[in-house]
Amino acid sequence: MASIVAPLIAILATLQLTASLPLEGARVNGEEIIPDVGALAEQRHQFPWQVSGKYQGDIMLKVSDRNGLIDSSARWANHAHQVATIQSAFNEFHTRTCIRFRPYVATDRDYIYIAGDPTGCWSYVGRLNGGQVVNLQLNGCVHHGVAVHELLHALGFFHQQSATERDEYVRILWNNIEPGMEHNFDKYAANQITNYNTVYDYLSIMHYDGYAFSFNGQPTMQSLRGNVQLGQIDTMTETDIIKLERMYGCRA
Repeated sequence: MASIVAPLIAILATLQLTASLPLEGARVNGEEIIPDVGALAEQRHQFPWQVSGKYQGDIMLKVSDRNGLIDSSARWANHAHQVATIQSAFNEFHTRTCIRFRPYVATDRDYIYIAGDPTGCWSYVGRLNGGQVVNLQLNGCVHHGVAVHELLHALGFFHQQSATERDEYVRILWNNIEPGMEHNFDKYAANQITNYNTVYDYLSIMHYDGYAFSFNGQPTMQSLRGNVQLGQIDTMTETDIIKLERMYGCRA
């Protein structure tokens, strides 16, 4: 049997946190208020990554200035609890998949940088040339499942309900979606993404919940296969793992 070399993804070893603009930019008596993404998500009955204001909630679209931060003066000190939570997400990949994260070294061209900007939970999708940020806002995003979700984006996955075949499994309730947010339910053509020969996974950690981008508290998405839970925030499913390992060539 041919040996399998697990892919290695470099990370900045210190997992230092950075400061930037807030999600909504609110001020009280001139003081900037950083929104609690977790509280906002709970209020809207949504997952934290769905309220960050990016494309499809938490996807940072590719732009020219997409490298990791260099200026150390912009960084905060380490936060032991938050670092431990993020490490638990790395450990899930290490114990359940062929993916291995390791500390960054100076010769690495490509790496991910874990930041704590108060701009929500978000990531680019797939590898970029040069360093790229995975952002986990301190208020509401430093959660095991959120970190796993964003790392899967960085590894190359879009949301499950973006799948080409999604209309065979879920109904999008367009009338309940906040006006102007319909693009968050875009789906992709078969020549853009693949399901790696797996079935549609309602419980994928990459699936929106049923109230994503609702403006009236009513569901925006329903299963076409009965009363099925949509998404969760705890852990990768077996289907998530199969797709990931097939993408990286360590599973048939």
